Amino acid sequence: MIWSKNGKEAFEKFKEDKSIDLILMDMRMPLMSGYDAVKEIRKINKEIPIIAQTAFAGTDDKELIMDTGCNDYISKPIDKDLMIKMIGKYV
Repeated sequence: MIWSKNGKEAFEKFKEDKSIDLILMDMRMPLMSGYDAVKEIRKINKEIPIIAQTAFAGTDDKELIMDTGCNDYISKPIDKDLMIKMIGKYV
């Protein structure tokens, strides 16, 4: 598992490590939001599964998350069983 403290770092680690095969992306982070990080990742790789994690899951947020390029999303607080099932869809 690779952990990043902000969106910019997440994007940089993704560019450097070609072994990453799934991304769990918090959408609200400092320096570069998860939304912007996903957009940058999608410029490089349109196939990697990206699951958004967000405490804000209103209708507008869900639509924006999916339009940004995420494959799926999960609301916080995260249900462990649901997260495992969701990851299983993509790996």
